[in-house]
Amino acid sequence: MHSTDIVTSFLLNQGKILILKRSETVKTMKNMWSGISGIIENDEEPLTRAKIEIFEEVGIKENEIKLLKIGNEIDIISPQYKNHQWHVFPFLFETNNLEIKINWENSDFKWINPVELKEFDIVPSLEKVLLSLL
Repeated sequence: MHSTDIVTSFLLNQGKILILKRSETVKTMKNMWSGISGIIENDEEPLTRAKIEIFEEVGIKENEIKLLKIGNEIDIISPQYKNHQWHVFPFLFETNNLEIKINWENSDFKWINPVELKEFDIVPSLEKVLLSLL
């Protein structure tokens, strides 16, 4: 089975988490809600990639986030591709910056209570990833 290493990060602010709605222009899981995710490139450290993705996708700089937890790696079978899985490196960060500047990869964002995640059309196993961090 083919595997792709990715990071999925959540930002926490006063008990609420940030979720992003994937845009129509991304390759996979269009219009579904997710954390801040990205493919780990080459021999890059997952934590380094997580911080890069946070800046690229929501405009929050490294000095505006605080790492709270690194979750256990999770394998998720991809519903869109046969014989493929995502190898997810989960991270939880805290931020005081509520000024979100989404890029082309996402079309919307919301700060929600973690229990509200069930109300959204989310990418596969997102709740499992989040629960591993809380």
